[in-house]
Amino acid sequence: MNRLGTLWNQAGELLLKILNLFYGLTHSYGIAIILLTILVRVVLHPLNQKQLVSMQKMQKIQPRIKTLQEKYGHDKQKLNEETMKLYKENQVNPAAGCLPLLVQLPILILLFRVLTNFKFGGVSFLGVGLEESVLSTMGKAVGLTGKTPGITALLTGIAANPSGLMNVGMYGPNLILLVSIGFLTWFQQKLSASNNPQMAFMNWFMPVFLTFICLNLPGGVLLYWGVSSLLSVVQQWRVVKTTELEMEKKPVLFKNKPTRDGDS
Repeated sequence: MNRLGTLWNQAGELLLKILNLFYGLTHSYGIAIILLTILVRVVLHPLNQKQLVSMQKMQKIQPRIKTLQEKYGHDKQKLNEETMKLYKENQVNPAAGCLPLLVQLPILILLFRVLTNFKFGGVSFLGVGLEESVLSTMGKAVGLTGKTPGITALLTGIAANPSGLMNVGMYGPNLILLVSIGFLTWFQQKLSASNNPQMAFMNWFMPVFLTFICLNLPGGVLLYWGVSSLLSVVQQWRVVKTTELEMEKKPVLFKNKPTRDGDS
């Protein structure tokens, strides 16, 4: 257990050294965070690619799986055999969508932890306060001092000094970055869900949920999250288009409504 903790700390120190290395080259913590995010995305690209391709293929063959269930629902063994044939035909591994995520999750958590605890010395990047959250910047705009206010305290401060919101320069960049993350999350959900009505709820819930979570995160973390989300959207869009072209070439099983074996 101690050895695992040591490895975890050493990995965090490695990411911190890389961040400082990029800062030494660029003299900008904002650009250093972007470069570190790109580096992590490049390292994790094979796992991300495998996960996205598997998820997209699984989604595309869902109608065919449903067809098999209708045809062989009375024969579980036959259903399993035909389903495995379908997976093999489309080179799909149901576990491939989860395993890559489990592997890369500790790396993402570690990077998140490093950026959350890092002291940027009060600097900003394109107006984004790297140590300031949306709540803290809006709190300062309306005259709140001290620790970062909660949502209730912020709303009270806005009600007491609504003219403070005119100080857009104090909180605007952080807020714009936060809204951009929410939009990119929505777009990712839209790409993942396609026209699946069962995912309609998640299409709006996840962006709202993540935006709420990010309200109190420092700008450095938001910058990492925003850049990573943008790269994810680009990669996912390419996977969707490539998979659609590939799946069009696959034979379609049971074009007509299936009937049970022996039915007239």
